[in-house]
Amino acid sequence: MTDAARYRASADFPSLRFEPGDNGVLELVLDAPGLNSVGPQMHRDLADVWPVIDRDDDVRAVLVRGAGKAFSAGGSFELIEKIVGDHAGRMQVLREARDLVLNMVNFSKPVISAINGPAVGAGLVVALLSDISVAGRTARLIDGHTKLGVAAGDHAAICWPLLVGMAKAKYYLLTCETLHGEEAERIGLVSKCVDDDEVLATATRIADDLAHGAQDAIRFTKHSLNYWYRQFAPAFETALGLEFLGFSGPDVHEGLAAIREKRKPQFG
Repeated sequence: MTDAARYRASADFPSLRFEPGDNGVLELVLDAPGLNSVGPQMHRDLADVWPVIDRDDDVRAVLVRGAGKAFSAGGSFELIEKIVGDHAGRMQVLREARDLVLNMVNFSKPVISAINGPAVGAGLVVALLSDISVAGRTARLIDGHTKLGVAAGDHAAICWPLLVGMAKAKYYLLTCETLHGEEAERIGLVSKCVDDDEVLATATRIADDLAHGAQDAIRFTKHSLNYWYRQFAPAFETALGLEFLGFSGPDVHEGLAAIREKRKPQFG
């Protein structure tokens, strides 16, 4: 194992599993309680891991998935309470949220997401910012920011309008309506929808093909296409700032209470 690959056997990213294959494909597995919900540790890990993997010359493609039957149920109560309850914590998570998006956009190697079950919040960021996304028919993709009482701020401003157009982006980001796999493919939010039991095999085949392809050609094509994300960085920075401004306001307390009590929020 090279020095650059030692992260796989270390405890630096405790919420993630690394499963390297002989073909140059690294499986990055989100592995946490609560359907791989994103707590403070996973949020930090997902922000920091991409530059580390990029330095690993043994990795030619990354397949990212969730452990078990879910991709990720999104931010945990612990993470949200950290953001809401403490200014220093809020600023830390804001920096991580920024790094997560920008580090994925600038990651040089192809990333393929295998989406089963729910993909919400920071988990949805990883699923949709992957270069190729494969969703199961019963997968559930949800951006629930406005129901929590904050602006849709992380990846949404740069990702959704480019993938599905402004009209669909506004519809789903304002209403927080659930998208299932087939509809997500139809509107262009994900690359491909397959039967649930074919998701991992399909994503693995694609990752293997890319790992055996012309690396400079693949990586420079990705770099060029991601320029579309980079040029909308001001919109991303604005949206992220407005999201975290909302975490210091009153609506998020009602939104959080409604989620806990499994009821519709009653905003003033």
